[in-house]
Amino acid sequence: MAVVAAGIVSPLGFGLEETLGALREAKDCVSNVTAFPVDRCRCQTAGQVANEPLAEANRYQRHPERLHRVARMMILALKEALEQAGDSQPELTVVGTTSGGMTFGEQYYRDLKAGRRPSRQAPSLIANYTPQKPVMDAQEAFGIGAPCQVIANACASGTNAIGHAFNCVRSGRYQRVLTGGYDAISELVFVGFDSLQASTPDRCRPFDSERSGMVLGEGAAVLALENLESARKRGATILAEIIGYGISTDNFHLTQPDPSGSGARRAMEAALQSAGISPGEIDYINAHGTATLFNDAAEGKAIAELFDGVPVSSTKGMMGHSLGAAGAIEAAISILALRNQLLPPNINFRHGDAGLDLNIVANSSRAGEVRTVLSNSFGFGGTNASIILRSVAA
Repeated sequence: MAVVAAGIVSPLGFGLEETLGALREAKDCVSNVTAFPVDRCRCQTAGQVANEPLAEANRYQRHPERLHRVARMMILALKEALEQAGDSQPELTVVGTTSGGMTFGEQYYRDLKAGRRPSRQAPSLIANYTPQKPVMDAQEAFGIGAPCQVIANACASGTNAIGHAFNCVRSGRYQRVLTGGYDAISELVFVGFDSLQASTPDRCRPFDSERSGMVLGEGAAVLALENLESARKRGATILAEIIGYGISTDNFHLTQPDPSGSGARRAMEAALQSAGISPGEIDYINAHGTATLFNDAAEGKAIAELFDGVPVSSTKGMMGHSLGAAGAIEAAISILALRNQLLPPNINFRHGDAGLDLNIVANSSRAGEVRTVLSNSFGFGGTNASIILRSVAA
């Protein structure tokens, strides 16, 4: 399955080149939250996308005032992907998200609670906060009329969207599918994670023995998938191949994974089986790695049992956890790793966890022979998803 194009907007930057630069520099893009008051929260930081460059998206919509900021992220990510894809019209779009335009819903609710009369803006808030609206806005901006499927499956949404798109093309039903994910920070979600004490007042330290929780992030990423033979026949540039996809559900707890790591392991094993390769053929693992105590322990245990010394990192320390967008953003990062022979960094790492026998790419990116990458996404409710990407030259 060929990936013929990719676009990305995240706290690491706008576009693949800016993202690659941030990865090479091991840039910490987590900062104090500015979108809403956080003075009563334990955690007061997040990975945030700069607002000013998002204004470019306004050029592609007749009514830019109606756009949610996550729709602007999606428009710019799709624009980058379409510029690479060439003459490739998608037959289907599959995206993952958890929040859509949540902040528009928050604003509408606040107006009602305060007893303010509905303004002329109220219908626009209702119409544009729904989860599917950002991808509809992005497709409309570029005249794409493909039917769209939205997957909302907690933090595995983005990876499941890519996996579903992969299966759609591999089945032969479609030749070309757009896929990806998007989510923007909202106060409701931010405070919710803080209330669960899943967020940290410290730095996000994936797989560190002193890790104390996650930080939230936001962003969007789009991949254009195409049947490999079709892509080669038309002379398309192939960024990478997706060769495997695996899912599992462990049902251990509403918010905690099975501590044995069985759910994570089964998803990775299923991806390996789908790809027809062995664990020894994986050169790098982009881990889910939220820096929460139980999630990192379960994932780390599964990785250590299944793989022998493979380099591992979580890029969430650099940019936060973008929920439904995370799997799509990390797939784009995995493609950058393949194309640049780069092992992305796991920043803020100080002390290895004695219980986790992992080869962490600590604090700095480094060169490595990267031919095949496994990317993990694990979410609330035990939703687990893994995809495997391979260099075209492999």
